[in-house]
Formats: sequence, C-alpha cells, structure tokens
Amino acid sequence: MKPTPSSRDATRASAQTEPARVWLVGAGPGDPDLLTRRAWQVLQQADVVLVDDLVQDAVLHELPRRTRVLHVGKRGGCVSTDQAFIHTLMIREAQRGFKVVRLKGGDPFMFGRGGEECDALRAAGLEVVVVPGITSGMAAPTSIGVPVTDRRHAPGVAFVTGHGQDGASGPDWVALVRSRLTLVVYMGVSKCEAIAQALLEGGMAPDTACAVIASACTPKQRHAVGTVRGLAAMVRDHRLSSPAIIVVGDVAQAALALPSLAAKIKATATATATATAGVMHADALTG
Repeated sequence: MKPTPSSRDATRASAQTEPARVWLVGAGPGDPDLLTRRAWQVLQQADVVLVDDLVQDAVLHELPRRTRVLHVGKRGGCVSTDQAFIHTLMIREAQRGFKVVRLKGGDPFMFGRGGEECDALRAAGLEVVVVPGITSGMAAPTSIGVPVTDRRHAPGVAFVTGHGQDGASGPDWVALVRSRLTLVVYMGVSKCEAIAQALLEGGMAPDTACAVIASACTPKQRHAVGTVRGLAAMVRDHRLSSPAIIVVGDVAQAALALPSLAAKIKATATATATATAGVMHADALTG
C-alpha cells in the first residue's frame, strides 16, 4: 500500500526529530533488473533523488511519481555539476526533513566519488547509509562472457581509472603489467591510445587480448575484442564511445567463444522483467 500524503507528512515530521540521513545508492550498470532489492526499496521511499548521468532512464522509471528528481551529472571530459554544489543540495534537502537518495551508476564506492560525499555529509552532521550496486567493471565483462578472474590466466584483477583527478598522476602501468593481473579500466576509452602505449612500454606483450564494452547492460550495448597493440584502432573502427569498460588480459579471449551471449542475456532479462512485473513490494525504510 502506498503512503498517503498525510502519512508522508507525519513521517517527515517524525524524521525531523531524528538525525538527518542520506542514502548513497548504487543503480547498477544500467538494466533496472540488475538493481538490488534493497536499492529498489530505498528508491520507493525517497522524496528527493540526485541522479548521475550514467543512471539509465529505465531505472528512473522505477521511481514513484511523487519523487523529485534532480539531475546532477558528472562525466569525464564533459561539463559537469560542481561537486561542492552536489554536497550542498544533499545537505540542504536532508536538513529539511526529506528522505534524500544520491543515485549513482554502478556502485557508489567504485570511482563514483562516494567517499568524498560521505565525508561532506558526515561533516555536516548527517548520517549516511550506503547501498551497494553492481559495478560496470564486473557487469560489462560478464555480459560478453569474460570472467575477470580465472586462475588459468591471471592471479587476480585490478580495477583502475583511465581518467584521474586533474593534476594527479595516473595508474602505475609498469607495476600493473608486472602484476600479471587482469586489468579493468574505467573511463579509459577516450585515452585508449595512451593507455595501450603505456602498457606496451611497461612490457606487456602486444598480442595480449583486450575487450571494450560500451553502454554495458543497456539496449545500446556494443563490444569488440582485439589486442592491446590494436586497441585504439579497434575503438575507432567500431565507433565505441563512453561510457565504456576496457578489459585487458588473456581472459578477454573468452568473449570470442560466446559472441551472442549479450543478446541472450538481454532476451532473458526482458522475459524475466515481463513475468515478474509488479511482484516486488517496498518494505519500510530503515537505517
């Protein structure tokens, strides 16, 4: 049963006697079916949702009509909402007694500035509840049949960013090459030529397999598989663009054996969504 306006007002009045709270929620990689149950429950109770650019419209369609949505996009290389302004919005709305959700693509703590936002919120005297999400660095490779960990090929996996903070040094590519780990690179497609060059100069074999997955777990998903030596040409020839994940390592060869897996996953997800529509019910929101 949906709360009536009067019951929401009473709940908000009660909340104002308690410490204000903000939820940082991971929206997952794109497909609303990949939202966690907890994320869905929190969204059903939200009064205000501050949304990143990477959150898909299909996920926003899960929100109740009464929810106020504030778009505060942040994309590497694009005009973005100032981070301090986002902090101010969250603090202001929470202190007014609203249930505030900061909705982020993937997982809030995986290259999503979640740590910065937690610090700002706590410094303002607010409680913070973090709801994990499926990060694209896991979902994108999985969607094309690539296991980022496979003991036959690599001892582990490293998640790195190709777009660091302005003025900061980037990843130590030489050390990453020596580690023999599978590399999952976020926000790296616009710098793929420089990344490939750094890997080769660090001693990586030119024919090391790599894959690029763009718009993972959405209807626009596309991918290509090749080698580190041909990474830049592959991105250019296949017209792959942000948002995208780059996977570097022998595990990427697995995608060649399952070229139609992404389409099968999409078809299965669609059928599941149709069969289960309207089944979930929101529980009362608790810390």
